[in-house]
Amino acid sequence: MHDTPPAVPDFTQWPSFPFEGDLRIKDLDDPVPVEPPRKGEGHRECTACNAPDDAYIWVGERWRVRAMDRPTGLPMVLILESRSHLDLGDLPNLLAAELGVMTVRLERAIRSLDGVARVHVNRWGDGSAHLHMWFLARPYGRLQLRGTFLSLWDSILPPISESQWRENLAMVAAWLAEFGGRPLAEPPRIQWQAPSSLSAQASREEQASREEEVVEEEPVSVIESDEEIPVPADDASDTADTEDRDGTGDGGVGGVTRYAGVNDYAEDDDFQDRSDAGDPAAVESHRGIEPAR
Repeated sequence: MHDTPPAVPDFTQWPSFPFEGDLRIKDLDDPVPVEPPRKGEGHRECTACNAPDDAYIWVGERWRVRAMDRPTGLPMVLILESRSHLDLGDLPNLLAAELGVMTVRLERAIRSLDGVARVHVNRWGDGSAHLHMWFLARPYGRLQLRGTFLSLWDSILPPISESQWRENLAMVAAWLAEFGGRPLAEPPRIQWQAPSSLSAQASREEQASREEEVVEEEPVSVIESDEEIPVPADDASDTADTEDRDGTGDGGVGGVTRYAGVNDYAEDDDFQDRSDAGDPAAVESHRGIEPAR
């Protein structure tokens, strides 16, 4: 008797599902007896701990915010990381409280950008043991991008312009810096030209555009990140060839440096560790955390 193939789930009929046509469900692999270590576990090095501050768009005493290494299809994709090598369930109470504050701040900063309707906040953590929270901006009016599949659409949509991307990064970094920390992302530079050089510049841009059409880079994907894809069990001990997929320190313009392991998924400089950190009144008195109202 032949096995009846499982029915395709109803979500494949949702307007937000990015694919159409005939689909079939993969066979489910047998469970492994022991899961392989993530980055930062066992003998595997942690790319977040080894990354310098200039790989981020904003840094503080206990938190850092980084971006993808180049523009993607969404207006903004950012990752909030703790400086300490801790996972979500390992956070002490003070850092747990700060995580809530930083999440709200970053969501507000991204939502303040032109053309952003909503900000999706995600945490997967199957590829890296270092805490990282993903923030994905949904474009305003793009109702088909609502909900669960926004991270898929990010790698399907054409990338936004680099100038707009860098401007967005600089605005978010400056917004966060209003509460402390140090902004590192810089806006794109304005190219001033005399009228006589405009026609020559237009010709060069047209030629560059034609060259870009011939050679296109593979789109960055949130879901294909080194920090979101678990290492196969038979490759768990091989760390040398997985440490630097995104090339730490091998690029970056205007304060946005490429970061090693961009895809798995800060605090105020004047918020020092204190002996009275457990006192709610003392915690709220620091400038890095707004008191409850």
